[in-house]
Amino acid sequence: MLVLAFDTATPAVTAALHDGASVLAESTVLDARRHGELLIPTIEKVLSEAGAALRDVTAIVAGSGPGPYTGLRVGLMTAQALSTAVGAPAYGICSLDAVAYGSGLTQEFLVATDARRKEVFWARYADLRNRLAGPFVDRPADVPVEGLAVVGAGAGLYPDFLGETDAPPYPYGGFMAALAAERLAAGVALDEPRPIYLRRPDAVVPKPPKKVTA
Repeated sequence: MLVLAFDTATPAVTAALHDGASVLAESTVLDARRHGELLIPTIEKVLSEAGAALRDVTAIVAGSGPGPYTGLRVGLMTAQALSTAVGAPAYGICSLDAVAYGSGLTQEFLVATDARRKEVFWARYADLRNRLAGPFVDRPADVPVEGLAVVGAGAGLYPDFLGETDAPPYPYGGFMAALAAERLAAGVALDEPRPIYLRRPDAVVPKPPKKVTA
C-alpha cells in the first residue's frame, strides 16, 4: 500500500505519503491564495523525500472539504487527474475528519474550521474516528458547543464562542494519509472525490440587460 493524500480545503496546502504502517514524508505550505500553484510542487516534494515515484502510488486521497470553492476544486481535480494518469483509484475524505483524527481525542468533541464571512464549518465527533453529525456552516455563536472541546482553526479564531485549543488547526496531509490508510486496510469504503459544498457559489449567471426605452 502506498497512499498519496493531500488537502486544499484550508489555507494549508498539504500532502503526505503513507505506506500502510507510517507516514513516509509530509509537506505543508500555508497560503490561502496559491493552492493551484503550490499543490503539485508539494506533492513532488513528498514523493522525492520518500524516494517514490507517482507510478508507485496505489491510492490517491483528497480532502473533500467543506471549504472554499476554488481551493476544493484544485485538490479534487488534481486527485482525479493523477488517478487517470497512473491508474490508481481516487477517493475523498471529509477534511474535518482529518482534523478530528489528528486531535487524538477519545471523547466527544467538535471540529471547527474557518468558513470566512465570520462563520465556521463544523462537525460533531464521538472520538477521533467517528463523526456523529455534520458538517455544517454556522456563525460561531450558533455552534452548539455544550461544554465540549473544540479543535481546529475555528477555535483559535473565535475563542470567546468556541474556547481555546492546542490541537492541530488544519487537516494536515499526514493525518489525511494515515486515516485513509487505516480505512483502506480495514476494508472501509471511501467516498468518491467530490466536493462538500455548504454554500451556494458566489458567482451567478448574469441576468439579461434591462430594456432601455427612448
